[in-house]
Amino acid sequence: MENKKKFLRAEDVSEVLEVSVPMAYKIIRRLNDELNTMGYITVSGRVSRSFFESKFYGTLSA
Repeated sequence: MENKKKFLRAEDVSEVLEVSVPMAYKIIRRLNDELNTMGYITVSGRVSRSFFESKFYGTLSA
C-alpha cells in the first residue's frame, strides 16, 4: 500500500486499521453512506483515501 491510491479497498482498510476484512467492509459502507448523504457518488467496496484519512486521522491528505 506504499503507492498513494486515490481509493482504498477493504483489504487496504483492513491492513491500515488492523481489523478483519468483513469489518473493513462495514467501515467502508458507513463512510460511503456518509458521503452519499453529502451528495457524493460512491463505489461499493471502495472509499476515497482522503475522506478515510480525514475521518480517522482528522486531516485531509494532499
